[in-house]
Amino acid sequence: MPDIDIAGLEAIVLATQDEARMQAYYASRAPEYDRVYFKPERQADLQGIRRWLPTLFTGKSVLEVACGTGYWTQYIAPVASGMVAIDSSRETVQIARTRVRPEEAEFVVGDAYRLPAAASGFQAAFAGFWFSHVPKDRIPEFLVNLHKALVPGAKVVFLDNRFVEGSSTPISERDEQGNTYQIRRLDDGSSHRVLKNFPSQADLRRAIEGIGAGFTFHEWKYYWAVEYAVAAP
Repeated sequence: MPDIDIAGLEAIVLATQDEARMQAYYASRAPEYDRVYFKPERQADLQGIRRWLPTLFTGKSVLEVACGTGYWTQYIAPVASGMVAIDSSRETVQIARTRVRPEEAEFVVGDAYRLPAAASGFQAAFAGFWFSHVPKDRIPEFLVNLHKALVPGAKVVFLDNRFVEGSSTPISERDEQGNTYQIRRLDDGSSHRVLKNFPSQADLRRAIEGIGAGFTFHEWKYYWAVEYAVAAP
């Protein structure tokens, strides 16, 4: 009888369950997703980011992972030479398609960890508010698969939240791997346990060590961003 890696199988099952829960959460949240961008205290940060972010992608073919409702897609697509935006939620993708002209971006329902074969040869990649939802033990898997879709030297940009007391949803728990979780409540009355990490600059630098070059860290009061280039094989 062959040996069975019980721990490995359990990890796969748990990862699949977590993905299913996240997908269900974002499907339910789609109509109210963009309210997070209306918080008054965050407007100065967002205005600056909206001006800065598109300048990184001008004239480049861009792959966006976890595009959500296309909030950031609408600022990047007009300056990119071409763009493919992927999200696992059909509900958010439907909203995203209304924000961008069809000739500017193609939207695909897909998995951030298992990008479609057509996602290859891109000169840049962007993920907004996705990195914080990647379990710590799956970060290498996500980055390796993402880089396979990019040419050597391609620019990668991650944008995400900083934890700010009084503005961010409180942390409800922490697991053995150091992942943190929030309880989020939707208009329909449902409550959802959502993985949401808040990595430090040092955490981010370690994550891309050996696979990326030219690490640059940006910080605002409510947000952080990282940009780097994919290292040659």
